[in-house]
Amino acid sequence: MELRQLRYLVALAEERNFTRAAARSHVAQSALSQQVRKLERELGVALVDRTTRRVALTAAGQRLTVRARRVLAELDDARAELAELTGLTTGSVTVGVTQTPGPFDTVALLAGFHARYPGIELAMREQVSIALAEQLRADELDVAFLSLVEEDDLAGLAAVPLAAEELVVAVADGHRLAGRRRVAIGDLRDEQQVAFARAGTVQRGVRAAARAAGFEPRVAFETREVARARAIAAAGLAVAVLPRSDALRPGPAVRVIALAPPIHHRISIAWRRGKRHAPAAAMLIEQARALYDGDSGHHRWGTAMKGRR
Repeated sequence: MELRQLRYLVALAEERNFTRAAARSHVAQSALSQQVRKLERELGVALVDRTTRRVALTAAGQRLTVRARRVLAELDDARAELAELTGLTTGSVTVGVTQTPGPFDTVALLAGFHARYPGIELAMREQVSIALAEQLRADELDVAFLSLVEEDDLAGLAAVPLAAEELVVAVADGHRLAGRRRVAIGDLRDEQQVAFARAGTVQRGVRAAARAAGFEPRVAFETREVARARAIAAAGLAVAVLPRSDALRPGPAVRVIALAPPIHHRISIAWRRGKRHAPAAAMLIEQARALYDGDSGHHRWGTAMKGRR
């Protein structure tokens, strides 16, 4: 039995809806449902009645929810006491965030941290991951959420992987590839592309895959904004290769096509190796890992990268 499972059960009991409970918990609906089923298997009893149109808890689910609320309340009280002891009532954290966070919901994480520690001052800087890595090495940032594709990019840094998802191709409705479910990177050989900044890891990953297939991508449009890249693709001006979550967010209509073999977009939390964190920064790292590590609702990748503390 895990604490996150108890939190999901309480959210489900109060929201009476899987979608709303997942949104409140900042996870995908499939992830929440999977964890509840896992808890049921472990306990050997049904907690949720899934035969009704409205989610209802079984008698066992109601009893466990009562105890779960007590456990979680005690845990929150303990954290509050420890926060006072470790200086988490005041302080500041400067956070770097990649411009293509993909499955990582930065705002939700920071909002949750602020709600728990309102006395901590938060500052955020958005940049391409290579620039964020340099700022970490220069101690201009305390931590950063970034995506790096080469081990050399992590020189001098410690990093822990949080989440990953596949890159997909976004095209306009009338595009010649619009009816395809999958395409190979070679199918984009003659296509004009909209891409992120040349130093961006998405473009670097696409460029490496294209070169392995024997061609250089035809980048006709370059932008630093995910929304603009998608809009350009929707207008039929070029194709875009985006993290799946960005391609599926509300916005101009595009057809989303899987890449085969897949190219993964990986998000990690990183800091300068050897840096002694202030309590506030250390707690933000732990909160990010607790929220996303192994349970983001997206593909979890590999083991920790070199330099993991």
